[in-house]
Amino acid sequence: MNRSGFTGAVQTAMGTDVRFIVTSLTGRAKHLYEKVYCARGKMENLIKEHKLYTKSDRTSCHRWEANQFRLFLHTGAYWLLLLLRRAAPKRSRWRGATFETIRRAFLKIAVRIDQLKSRIRIALPTACPNKDMLILLLGKLSAQSPWTARHVPL
Repeated sequence: MNRSGFTGAVQTAMGTDVRFIVTSLTGRAKHLYEKVYCARGKMENLIKEHKLYTKSDRTSCHRWEANQFRLFLHTGAYWLLLLLRRAAPKRSRWRGATFETIRRAFLKIAVRIDQLKSRIRIALPTACPNKDMLILLLGKLSAQSPWTARHVPL
């Protein structure tokens, strides 16, 4: 097996970060580092977020069907959190926030829900600290919805 190695160094305010990578993959070092090595690290972080913030590793039921359904629900919650984070403006603090921060700020709030004939109205509390950002995020998400033409804007 033929192996090659390369080194990457980054200088930050916290100091120098040197990385040594040995691989059997062929290609240019820059491409391997940026497109393969960093992508793998990003994917590992996404899996860690899935397990940590949605508690998807809690499959304690004796039946596999129940555990599979629970994992399905956790993946739906993860997808919702990922959509909320990606809908945030690029230069906002919410774009890089952890899922726990997003969950506490936008999902764990008390609301009043009125069910009307053709829609559901959600009333946020007057003291909601992130009300403007939540309205912005929901507006962006509803604009991406396949049912946008039938819905009345917020």
